[in-house]
Amino acid sequence: MRYERIEEAVFKSRENRFVARVVTKRGEEVCHVKNTGRCRELLLADARIWVQRSESPKRKTGLDLICVEKGGRVVNLDSQAPNRVAEEWVRKGHLITPKGKVRREVRYGSSRFDLYLEEGERRMFLEVKGVTLEEDGVARFPDAPTERGVKHIEELILSKKDGYEAGILFMIQMKGVRVLKPNDRTHPAFGEALRRAKKEGVRVMALDCLVTPESIEADREVEVCL
Repeated sequence: MRYERIEEAVFKSRENRFVARVVTKRGEEVCHVKNTGRCRELLLADARIWVQRSESPKRKTGLDLICVEKGGRVVNLDSQAPNRVAEEWVRKGHLITPKGKVRREVRYGSSRFDLYLEEGERRMFLEVKGVTLEEDGVARFPDAPTERGVKHIEELILSKKDGYEAGILFMIQMKGVRVLKPNDRTHPAFGEALRRAKKEGVRVMALDCLVTPESIEADREVEVCL
């Protein structure tokens, strides 16, 4: 996945979940934050960031926050990127062959799963979660309580019992992590649901990503420790 019209900038402050103030070569500007997570360890005053500029007159803000630098590492913050990166990864022949069918946002029960894969007799629901929280080489999810995430896991378990294959893929939006763990301190119910899903046969996977300010691509499998 590639971005166009990327500019380097400096982060100043986050006014709310969706809006930040940044400094670009044009001066101080308002920027849309494409991640509703807390990101407290990333969005620090004077952090080096990269933004994408849009010239559309219909937008309230002309910038989207795409990446931030943390300890010399570029971290992608675009919450829309993981689904696209996961689809690219699947279409390259992972989980199914390149000839298999891939559909987005397919409903099952009261949920819409990010991807639905089909090949021959195989049918699989795949839920994708973007991960930006890292502590000493450990990636953690979620960085804020997510009842919606728990609901998705419970529906994946039901789909498995219904004869589908089911999986949850954590897309770690950076390099340099050793392992992924559920963030039980922030939302213990999510960790409990994830461990239950694993016991019920739901595949739990994690991939790190090659990240630059202009691109993000799935790279290597990361161990998941539950």
